[in-house]
Amino acid sequence: MQRLTSILRHLPASKSVANMSTSNPVVSTGHPRHVFLAIIGATGGVSTHFLSQLEALSHRYLSLARSPIRLSLVYVARSRTSVLAEYHNPITFAHWSDALATSTKEPLPPQALADYLSKAPGRAVVIDNTSNQEVAESYPLFLKKGVSVVTPNKKAFSSDLALWEDIFSSAANGSGPEGAGYVFHESTVGAGLPVINTLKDLLETGDIVTKIEGVFSGTMSFLFNSFMPVGGGGGKFSAEVKNAKDLGYTEPDPRDDLNGMDVARKLTILARLCGVKVASPTGFPVQSLIPSELETCKSGDEFMSRLHEFDGKIEDVKNEAEKEGKVVRYVGSVDVHTGAVDVGLQKFDVSHPIAALKGSDNIINFYTHRYGKNPLTIVGAGAGGDVTAMGVTADLIRVLNHLY
Repeated sequence: MQRLTSILRHLPASKSVANMSTSNPVVSTGHPRHVFLAIIGATGGVSTHFLSQLEALSHRYLSLARSPIRLSLVYVARSRTSVLAEYHNPITFAHWSDALATSTKEPLPPQALADYLSKAPGRAVVIDNTSNQEVAESYPLFLKKGVSVVTPNKKAFSSDLALWEDIFSSAANGSGPEGAGYVFHESTVGAGLPVINTLKDLLETGDIVTKIEGVFSGTMSFLFNSFMPVGGGGGKFSAEVKNAKDLGYTEPDPRDDLNGMDVARKLTILARLCGVKVASPTGFPVQSLIPSELETCKSGDEFMSRLHEFDGKIEDVKNEAEKEGKVVRYVGSVDVHTGAVDVGLQKFDVSHPIAALKGSDNIINFYTHRYGKNPLTIVGAGAGGDVTAMGVTADLIRVLNHLY
């Protein structure tokens, strides 16, 4: 939040959102600069928080003493329905939800949406708050048409390497031509934590990153901090998984967390930013915590009902670590020099910062030439709708700074 706050601090104070109307902007001395926004996945947990932040940001930009920026919401979509603003007239923030709830119009295909946004009377940005593979594969299409992309969708940047290369060869902040759209994806790793931008700052200022290591999953962090706390104790593994699920820390089907692929995608993104050409998140060792005997379970409920049968296996790992005075944590690492990427369980001394992590926090250590033996460390909430939305909003501000 600190980075977003520092950006907004330079904007003049405005009237409270409650006392302002989108139809009565603050009077300014310049002509408004229009930016047209499309939001895909508008009713998810991230989007709900994002739209709230976006409304506040819109009012702040309208209060600029010089030419204000008018953020016009012209398209919102969920999985089966959408609302499209005819002639690019904005959808009011107060009514988008009701309009979407009563709409019977199917979402536009990516090609049609890109065409619509490219014809807007100003620059356009598409915000993809989904994890949809088809939408991810359409990013080069938007970028080539001058439409910028902001997203927490990990699949766009961790799938085939060819898609990664196509995205950045099409983007203005890659090797794309002048007039192309910009792409930002801070929230694909660490939610609202400044992980990607910190890594880019290190690389672009000439530092040499040798290794990245940390806990990249809020779910796995919470689970192992409960299963094997530093002070001893903790319940059976299956009981801790159930507790994490009941508290909302896991996906509806916990196998989607326990298979390690979420962490693998994040490591793929960071490795590629460092120049390591990882082919896909299945191209390196990823330790799944799903017992092989349960891989054929037909549902998450069946999996949960049988997980207790295999508590003994991971309990042995826990006991072995205790005898060594250590704890077990689920971590990911990238060795930039060798190109090795690894995701799985590791043992740490109780004094190690990774061992001391609390709750569902993430910790990311950057080992570099400039920082020497002590890594640059980022710690904080790495999951949650509000903090993830903050990362998306901050990326939108970065786009606006490039456009105007």
